[in-house]
Amino acid sequence: MDASQILVTLAGSGLIGFVVWFFFFAPHQRVAAATSGGMQQVDIRVKGGYSPDVIEVERGQPVQLHFYRDEDNSCSEELLLPDFNIRRELPPFQTTTIELLPRQAGTYEFSCGMHMLRGRLVVN
Repeated sequence: MDASQILVTLAGSGLIGFVVWFFFFAPHQRVAAATSGGMQQVDIRVKGGYSPDVIEVERGQPVQLHFYRDEDNSCSEELLLPDFNIRRELPPFQTTTIELLPRQAGTYEFSCGMHMLRGRLVVN
């Protein structure tokens, strides 16, 4: 191998490593839901991802997730919560409220329609 092939191989390996780290090992923003009048509520900003992307709630109490979509990127236009049979459009620069009642403890994934943006709802 000559120097240019080695350089391209090293650069490609570095990029692959970055992608693996970004999607699987990057730190998550974790938040516990605030309770008001018996309703657990969390504000989530959607811009290139979900912030926070890990939400902790208590089982048996109703939950309101307020998704504010702060972009018009087509990837974030749909929200999927498959374990709760929820599929919603998220209009750009608006807040969409999702209400659910988690009955069982566990970790439930949510994502955009393309499954590129991901988050977790942790029910204790």
